[in-house]
Amino acid sequence: MTRLAALVDSDLAWSFRHSPVAIVAAVVALACIVGAIGAPLLAPHDPFDLAKLDLLDAFAPPAWLAEGKTAFLFGADDQGRDVLSAILYGTRISLAVGVASVVLSMLLGTALGLIAGYAGGVIDAFIMRVADVQLSFPAILIALLVDGVTRIALPDAAHGGTAFWVIVLSIALSGWVQYARTVRGSTLVEARKEYVQAARVIGRHPLAIMFHHVLPNVTGPVLVIATIHLATAITTEATLSFLGVGMPPTTPSLGTLIRVGNDFLFSGEWWITVFPGAALVALVLSVNLLGDWLRDALNPRLR
Repeated sequence: MTRLAALVDSDLAWSFRHSPVAIVAAVVALACIVGAIGAPLLAPHDPFDLAKLDLLDAFAPPAWLAEGKTAFLFGADDQGRDVLSAILYGTRISLAVGVASVVLSMLLGTALGLIAGYAGGVIDAFIMRVADVQLSFPAILIALLVDGVTRIALPDAAHGGTAFWVIVLSIALSGWVQYARTVRGSTLVEARKEYVQAARVIGRHPLAIMFHHVLPNVTGPVLVIATIHLATAITTEATLSFLGVGMPPTTPSLGTLIRVGNDFLFSGEWWITVFPGAALVALVLSVNLLGDWLRDALNPRLR
């Protein structure tokens, strides 16, 4: 109870309680997360059960329109799938890809940043030059390159089963630089402080110093970057899926749903793409706003 009370009375909690934008963003993000996790229970229909799909329901408009059906609140797509159910399941996949890629990118970037900042010399120069080269290419181009290489390396039969991890790897390899540069800068500052010098004097192993002493003091900026990077990762996944190189139609993410609905946008079936697009905007915007709040709340100059 003491730790819980300390958390409630902390500066971070006070900042959150006094930020209406952060509260609204947290509510929206929480609703998206709950809807995604609870999709099997909350979705009115199972969009992946082919036995329950009826082509006679294809292109059914939303329930409040003249020809709408009460069974399809947000309408149905070209295969008769409930758009609301597809959005819940699609959000689940988009969030899973975003979280997995951010975690992988954060682990890789943080480890390389610690090594570069603590070791210095040739190792630091090599890691930073690789980072500089990668920064000269757009993240989406790197993701497309990694996705293309893995598609060539893997047999066609394995594409469907490995699509999730391929896109996670693609996004992760395009986003580790931000973590590495930030952690390197913080490590250069921390490495000169007395507690690190004392650890060296008593004979602590460099890896122990990096991960047990330096790392806990550089996690603040990493958490802020991870929050903002989550929104970027979800957007990148949606972009790749919209271009047809992301998740397959059998397990559609929000980007895949938008791509499918885009083919029918100008024929009058606007709901197939508008509602998944609105869900993507709400998710990304709420995460971005939370990231902005967290960055300001952890900045001592703004207190």
